[in-house]
Amino acid sequence: MSTRKISDSNSSANCSSTRRNFLKSSTAAAATAPFWFSTAQDPAKAFEGPSNRHVLGCIGTGSRWEGDDGPRAMKYADCVAVCDVDAAHADKGRAIVEKVMSKKGRSAKPDVYGDYRRILDRKDIDVVTIVTPDHWHTKIAIEAMQAGKDLYCEKPLTLTIDEGKQIIKVLDQTKRVFQVGTQQRSEMHLNFLKAVAMVRDGRIGKLKRAICDIGGAPTSQTLDRVPAPQGFNWDMWLGQAPKVDYMEKKVGKDLETRGHYEFRWWYEYSGGKLTDWGAHHVDIAQWAITGDEMAHTGPHTIEPVHYVHPVPFKNGYPTVNDRYNTATEFTVRCEFADGVEIVIKNHVPEGNGIVFEGTNGRFHVGRGRESLFGEPVDELKSKPLPQTLLTELYKGKKPGDHMRNFFECVKTREQPVSDVYSHHRAITTCHLANIAMRLGRTIKWDPQAEQIVGDAEAQQWQSREQRKGYEIRV
Repeated sequence: MSTRKISDSNSSANCSSTRRNFLKSSTAAAATAPFWFSTAQDPAKAFEGPSNRHVLGCIGTGSRWEGDDGPRAMKYADCVAVCDVDAAHADKGRAIVEKVMSKKGRSAKPDVYGDYRRILDRKDIDVVTIVTPDHWHTKIAIEAMQAGKDLYCEKPLTLTIDEGKQIIKVLDQTKRVFQVGTQQRSEMHLNFLKAVAMVRDGRIGKLKRAICDIGGAPTSQTLDRVPAPQGFNWDMWLGQAPKVDYMEKKVGKDLETRGHYEFRWWYEYSGGKLTDWGAHHVDIAQWAITGDEMAHTGPHTIEPVHYVHPVPFKNGYPTVNDRYNTATEFTVRCEFADGVEIVIKNHVPEGNGIVFEGTNGRFHVGRGRESLFGEPVDELKSKPLPQTLLTELYKGKKPGDHMRNFFECVKTREQPVSDVYSHHRAITTCHLANIAMRLGRTIKWDPQAEQIVGDAEAQQWQSREQRKGYEIRV
């Protein structure tokens, strides 16, 4: 790979014993477990045969499940039920299950539900995927753990900081195996795993800064209030969020909506790019910065340097409800111990990814095959990373397939590489960045107590009021 130049940037509570014991046991497992999976040529063969096949239920069967999580989970488990509040999605999910399972020589006529609780009530289902809009993740995940299921849930895991604390409380109680869908820890040519290893191995000296380019969010036209599509249970889709009318607008060949894929651009259901792509890049940056302590720490200062919202705001809330409302442009500076920073931006010259800067160099990491570049990367040709370091980072298992890592851990009862404890800390940083932008001021955070300090108004944003009938109960 030819050398590419990195341009200069102008950016400048007590943890539970359960979590600490988990980290200790994970480190021990990484030191002793074999790095390469035993059936390296076809890892899915280890999950063949009735005694090795898990029984799978899929909650949420939209585009993300259809294009990735659903078919990949069926490499390791037999799907017997699908669920979606949109009957069209659910029926498409049924057809995909039948197609995938038949190709594997397995007959499948999955049951189809509109209420996720029907899946959780089934005693034969031991594993679930949760691929719903963000504001439903926590409630379903908690109830799945309480029902005795192991689970794979898409990111971001939470809508608020307090939801993360609730999930961890139930995980500590139930000891379920829980993988978060931050696939960058496992895949994308192992670029991100190598990047974290480079930082940990001192390849750029002392780390000073990680700059995350997560892209900007779109704006929308003024949407029209129209009836929800036939077969779409709009009230249940809204869940804990405030009751509002369904809205959409046809713009050329595109459809802008207040539901389905576009939920990402509404603070009521998500956190915009900060929790969409931020859940990926901030996770990797914070993993590199905090290392083994990631599950116990975070930034102490979150400063909104620059931000643009597409609609007017008052006291942190949008004043109109018929247009996308999450930030379209932003620069947020998050300072950690020893002055190390994560800077979250909608654009950097090197492109989508992370620029790591240290006292002895800098490099860029992104998803493409050629997206890991810089002088420290070129030096890997003559001085490769120790294999033991990659092994330790990946907890002793073979990287390359995020879903396989989950099912391997279901067998071993270890927590997967993208565990809830570290994800909660990374997504907390993203939530804090959104709170700072919505209120328009710097936020101080106590990472040990997991509490905003010195700002009573901002403290209230660590949770949200939940609509009656859809509350999360722990």
